[in-house]
Amino acid sequence: QVQLVESGGGLVQAGNSLTLSCLDSGRTFRAYSMAWFRQAPGKEREFVAGQNTSPDSAFYADSVKGRFTVSRDYPLSTMYLQMTSLKPEDTAVYYCAADHFLGSSPRTKIDEYQYWGQGTQVTVSS
Repeated sequence: QVQLVESGGGLVQAGNSLTLSCLDSGRTFRAYSMAWFRQAPGKEREFVAGQNTSPDSAFYADSVKGRFTVSRDYPLSTMYLQMTSLKPEDTAVYYCAADHFLGSSPRTKIDEYQYWGQGTQVTVSS
C-alpha cells in the first residue's frame, strides 16, 4: 500500500530556496514512477517535475527547468524537490504523486498517477 506524505512547504521570499520531501511509507518505492505537481488558487493542477526508477530519468516542466531539481533516496523511500530562485508564480500547493511504472518515458499527466499525497503549501512573497 502506497502512502505519500509531503513536507517542507512554507513561506519564503522571492529568490530564496526551499526543499520539499515526499515520504512513501509503502514497500515498493523502487517500482514506482514519482512526480511533483502543483496547483495555484483558481488554476488547474500542473506537472512540475518527475523521476522514473532510473536515477538519470528526471524530467521537468519548462517553467522550472534549471531552477528545480528532483531526486530520490531509495533507502529512505523519499523523493525530494529542491527549489531555487523561487518566484511569486511558484506559489501553490505542491503534491507528490506515484504510480507503478518501470518504463523510461516521462509521465507528466495527472491521470498517469494513481497515488497522491495531501499536499504542502509553498508561498513565495515578492
